[in-house]
Amino acid sequence: MMIDHFGINCADVQASAKFYDVVLGTLGFSRQMDYGVAIGYGRDGFPWFWLSSYENLPANREVHIAFKAEDAAAVRSFYETALSLGAESLHAPRMWPEYHEHYYGAFVRDPDGNNIEAVTHRANEGD
Repeated sequence: MMIDHFGINCADVQASAKFYDVVLGTLGFSRQMDYGVAIGYGRDGFPWFWLSSYENLPANREVHIAFKAEDAAAVRSFYETALSLGAESLHAPRMWPEYHEHYYGAFVRDPDGNNIEAVTHRANEGD
C-alpha cells in the first residue's frame, strides 16, 4: 500500500465515525483504535485512516481520499451505502477511462464536506 496513514479533522468526530463505521465496512475496513477524539480505521490491527477532532482548529477544508475497493461491486456498495447515510453524490459509480482503462470509481461528500471515493483498478466496462 502506498499510503501509510492519513487523517482528517472533523467538526463532530463521533458523527463522522458513525458514517465511516458503516461506509468503510462495505470495503472490509473497521475501527482499529479509538481514543475518543481520534479514531483509526484499517485492517489487521493497523489503522491507515484517522478521524480526529480537537478544540480551536481552523475551519475544515475539503480533502479528497480514495479508498481501495476489491472490485466494481464493492465500489457500488460503498456508493449506495454512503447515499443511504445522507452523503451527497458527487459522481455515481462508473469507468473513468481518462485515468486509465480499468479505473472504476464513485465519489461522495462525507458529513464534513470531504470528497471521498471508492476505487478499483481492475474493473472492465461490463462490471
